[in-house]
Amino acid sequence: MPRLLIITHPEVTIDPEVPVHDWGLNETGRHRAALFAASDQMAAVTHIWSSAETKARDTADILARSRDLPIAVDARLGENDRRATGFLPPPQFEAAANAFFANPNTSFNGWETATDAQARIVRAVQDIASQHTGGDLAIATHGAVGTLLYCQLQGLAIDRAHDQPGQGHYWTADLTSLRPDHGWKPIA
Repeated sequence: MPRLLIITHPEVTIDPEVPVHDWGLNETGRHRAALFAASDQMAAVTHIWSSAETKARDTADILARSRDLPIAVDARLGENDRRATGFLPPPQFEAAANAFFANPNTSFNGWETATDAQARIVRAVQDIASQHTGGDLAIATHGAVGTLLYCQLQGLAIDRAHDQPGQGHYWTADLTSLRPDHGWKPIA
């Protein structure tokens, strides 16, 4: 039975002078993505979708390259919109992310709400999965929206307790039911 793989981008080059959605993978992130591309988890993937953000597209390109897989891009797979604050130093970002998950119906300083981001990512994945034919389907996306999707598909309340423990993780689901098989696992 075909599977859905939700894969988050691994480590990125952080540059406060560059918009967050334009950050690309760093050397460690590229290496980890390449290891996952060669793994058994990717063996039956026949198509890859990606967020429009650079770090997710970089991930999708690496995953697709060794198997010559097609890539499609859907902006709805993007991370929660947090352009209102731009770059936040790590301690401030972690506090903001905690508030984002803890108050899913409230915008943190102009960010997209967790509830709105969840509805967007769920619709996108449902649309993509319903049109997919072939083997496994991989989606390169981001941690927060991957967690929001996981919570919805598992019937869980939005809670950061279900968030990935770091960049570069994945979970799988049955492609027909979209019921997750397991929680986050590291890509490499």
